[in-house]
Amino acid sequence: MDYQTNNSDKSDTSYKIEGKITARTVAIEVLNKFDPKRNYAGPILDKLLHKTDQRQRATDLVFGTIRNRLAIDVVIAKFSSCPLERIPAKLLNILRVGAYELIYSPETGEYSIVNEAVENAKAVAGKKQVSFVNAVLRQIARLITNRQSPLAPANVTLTLPQTPTTGCEFTTPFLPDPRVFPVDYLSVAFSLPKWLVADWLDEFGFAKVLQICLASNRRPSIYLRPNILRTTTHQLVQKLREAGIELEIVLDESMIKIKSPREVTQLPGFAEGEFTIQDIAAFEPVRILNPQPNWTILDLCAAPGVKTTQLAEATADLAKIIATDIDKERLQKLKENIVRLGIKSITIVEYEQLFRNSQFKILNSKFNAVLLDVPCSNTGVLAKRIETRHRVKPDTIKQLAKTQSDLLATAAQMVKPKGKICYSTCSIQKEENSTLVKEFLQQNPAFKLEFEKLILPSADQFDHDGGYVAILVNR
Repeated sequence: MDYQTNNSDKSDTSYKIEGKITARTVAIEVLNKFDPKRNYAGPILDKLLHKTDQRQRATDLVFGTIRNRLAIDVVIAKFSSCPLERIPAKLLNILRVGAYELIYSPETGEYSIVNEAVENAKAVAGKKQVSFVNAVLRQIARLITNRQSPLAPANVTLTLPQTPTTGCEFTTPFLPDPRVFPVDYLSVAFSLPKWLVADWLDEFGFAKVLQICLASNRRPSIYLRPNILRTTTHQLVQKLREAGIELEIVLDESMIKIKSPREVTQLPGFAEGEFTIQDIAAFEPVRILNPQPNWTILDLCAAPGVKTTQLAEATADLAKIIATDIDKERLQKLKENIVRLGIKSITIVEYEQLFRNSQFKILNSKFNAVLLDVPCSNTGVLAKRIETRHRVKPDTIKQLAKTQSDLLATAAQMVKPKGKICYSTCSIQKEENSTLVKEFLQQNPAFKLEFEKLILPSADQFDHDGGYVAILVNR
């Protein structure tokens, strides 16, 4: 199948139909404005969601298409016999959304997927291009033998994984054999950079890396951390269930998993400050630190405040918590969270004022603990930080490790004798985690490692992101 660009393409469209527009149309608009190396899809989507009544579906289409873009592009190129660079960007995004649904949304009918793709193509292209879109998607649909089949070793080269147990099976093998080319297979099947997959394979082995990949491409669950200053887990559960929200209680009743898709701000208890959204893995660092009500604590990279407010809740709002962040705009989000949650024990200090603000006498004080949730590569949260897989590079890791090392050295100057640094990342790269901590300890013999934990992302029943935490004690 071949395609040539012609001059009949229409330059612009809002894809509008009468009244509200569909989730697919919104998704295409977002993808047309999105560049994975230059901007973020979330803010673009937020500005367009008012156009549709299918907000949850539009969100899934956008994030799912971006998350699986490499695999989708391989399918389009393979079964259209047309190089992607020859397909105009707006047509390619229509094809991407259609292919995403055919492969990863087996519950959606083929006819509606192809038909609306054709209608969207009519708004931006001439007759030949519309026929091309129709032909490509119908060809993909014809070559899918089972839109949701059990994953099995026998059909691994012709099945794109959807979940840990199911995949979309094609009639023709098109994926590399993982027994011969494990890096190529995992890279294509899960739309991940080859260098990153190779790095993981060296560190963890194929079985674990397969699980990491599945988790990195999952639709992440939503977990609530009850604000124990205002409610209890059981009281919040009762309120949510009365509103018809399906849920599960996890982590010894510390967290609640939401099973009914809802807009978070519309959940009962949000406006009243009765919970915060937090992943299971992100919950761990503060839990492991076990802060006490009589401590003075510095959160050095606090914004947007999820862990900062967790510190306050864990200490019954009685600790003295100083929070700062180099990003002033994100500090505003922390302020909003403090107000919503009704927290009194957190004082926000702008980063540049931290060392010279005499009100807190930071230079002359020492903290019982410093929480250091450093900027990182986000390789443990690829399912949520969807742009990361398109941006992260080996040089990025090196640059981040330098920043992380500098922040750790700063934190070391601000901890009392017997005080603790809680170092955490949402990365699973050893250069940002265990290797960096080991180098710090070699250079700072006054400190010892009290605890260390690497959390690999999981797609199991209680799915979660990945991350790392280390507790370092000033001897």
